[in-house]
Amino acid sequence: MSAYGHQMEQMYSARSLPGGSEVRSSFVLESGFYITSFAATILVAALAAVGLLLITLLISLAMMLQSCQSSHGGVIELTKINYDYSYCKVYSLHAKLNNLKEHNLPNICKELAIQYIKGGQYTRDLGLTKSVIEDYFNDVRPSDDGLDVVLIDIDGIFPPNLHSSNLFQSSINNCILEATNLKRLLVLRIYINLKAGGWSIILLSREQGTHQNVTINHLVSAGFRGWSTLMMRAEDEDSTKGSECFSRQRNVIQKKGFRIQSIISSQMDALTVTDTGTRKFLLPDPICDKSEQQRRA
Repeated sequence: MSAYGHQMEQMYSARSLPGGSEVRSSFVLESGFYITSFAATILVAALAAVGLLLITLLISLAMMLQSCQSSHGGVIELTKINYDYSYCKVYSLHAKLNNLKEHNLPNICKELAIQYIKGGQYTRDLGLTKSVIEDYFNDVRPSDDGLDVVLIDIDGIFPPNLHSSNLFQSSINNCILEATNLKRLLVLRIYINLKAGGWSIILLSREQGTHQNVTINHLVSAGFRGWSTLMMRAEDEDSTKGSECFSRQRNVIQKKGFRIQSIISSQMDALTVTDTGTRKFLLPDPICDKSEQQRRA
């Protein structure tokens, strides 16, 4: 062994101390790094910002997913409502065509009847009908002899006597009242526009002539003034045969030399006329009143 190796051996070898104890030399190497407090603060803040960003991203994704689900569910619900509405509308229309006053409505139509009014669809249908009527009369003018007349069916524009005993019936009754008020306002606007256009107007009703004073009071209170004639059902006529009543009234009008240019009504029996040149307009009628007729039956 060389002198250098011997020296190193002595350096790392155990050394004896007085008393016989030995002391061994040892070295411990520890790994790590040192940063300042300012750098540590910046590191902690950066980690917190990254964590907050991740949480915000997760919340945003959750909200987007929920919004997509709600939007998709809303489209499905709207499609179902539109389908049910179309189904009940066609069902009610065929009931009108066959003059079924007390027919069995599907259960789904009873609930949809209330939604049809409360949701504003009936108001929109009335507005569209008013536009169709106005478009026609914008292109037609009455003759100077004053013999061109428009017939307006006033039945159904004043609220009936309603009695409710449970929640569903009360909802139906409120539906009928709201629909009646909306229809009356529509007929009044049409009436005023026709009067302003120089048309003579004859009002028709299925009510007996004995109720004429009451009917006139209702009309005046609602804003109807200046009509040519108010024709009501004769006392000996059957109230269930509305088509015969209106047929008689039209014959009387024509025998007096008047020319019926148009008929406006929400009931089919008033529109079943074969006169050529007579323009007929059917006002939308909600099916909630059919539900009430069915309940009373």
